[in-house]
Amino acid sequence: MHAKYNGYSFPLRDTVTREKVHFHNRYGITLCGDLYLPKASTGSLPAIAVAGPFGAVKEQCAGLYAEELASRGFAALAFDPSFIGESGGEVRNVASPDINTEDFCAAVDFLSTGDFVDPEKVGIVGICGWGGMALNAAAMDTRIKATVTATMYDMTQVNAKGYFDSADSADARYETKKALNAQRTEDYKTGTYARAGGVVDPLPEDAPFFVKDYYDYYKTERGYTERSLNSNEGWNTTSSLSFMNMPILRYSNEIRSAVLVIHGDKAHSCYFSKDAFADMVKDNPYAGNKELLLIPGAVHTDLYDRKDVIPFDRFENFFRQYLK
Repeated sequence: MHAKYNGYSFPLRDTVTREKVHFHNRYGITLCGDLYLPKASTGSLPAIAVAGPFGAVKEQCAGLYAEELASRGFAALAFDPSFIGESGGEVRNVASPDINTEDFCAAVDFLSTGDFVDPEKVGIVGICGWGGMALNAAAMDTRIKATVTATMYDMTQVNAKGYFDSADSADARYETKKALNAQRTEDYKTGTYARAGGVVDPLPEDAPFFVKDYYDYYKTERGYTERSLNSNEGWNTTSSLSFMNMPILRYSNEIRSAVLVIHGDKAHSCYFSKDAFADMVKDNPYAGNKELLLIPGAVHTDLYDRKDVIPFDRFENFFRQYLK
């Protein structure tokens, strides 16, 4: 299988330009992104950095979001986080709650210093697992004036507690850690890194709906791209270890900037956004610029690429309001 549009899962409209760019994070890792600009733009623009989903690359829905935002007058940067896609970092196909949060801040570095951007008008969008990273970045980086999360996962919560917190016990975590650390030993012996596998293929008939939902995006022409981890061999098996021990949203209720949390109300993952939003506004004196928007009838991957479902008008209005 090949990506539908010359390496991308979506077409590029003729009112938008796309340019490959490189920048670095404060750990010295070179990141690669696609910068989308409206062709008719002049002067400095409000800018938005976009990343996600977890296990996807910039040629998938991060790029689709960025292309759409550029068509509405924003400078939009879709980027590959450290260790995946065209970005640097060794070893490959590993994730880090710290480094991947930093990747958003590095994107802000790049945008804030570009002559095409107003540095006082920079926002971010995090999709799926990068929604949690985006909130974490917003809690740390005061340059971020507005944040949107779409169909968000908190990867630290799901790795430490399992889906729907079904494995939230010391014994369950211990057994998981024991298996992952045994894999660490084996990886060290062999000098390789076992991969966890992407979305299951072939799809079992009795697969739960959310697995079928992922398959429909990552394993079909709809969303497949050659670099995508989820479309191919997945993350390194041991990636989960650091997420189990390092919760990322500890200070989310100190976020002062504007946040819009968007999720489909039929998504298996909707509870991540509900939990994160409740924690973010609890005892937060700056709760007035925070909003939870649930999309009726939408499932998880509907907010990956279904333009008839993704509320891009709401995105635009939100960023116009807070990037001014």
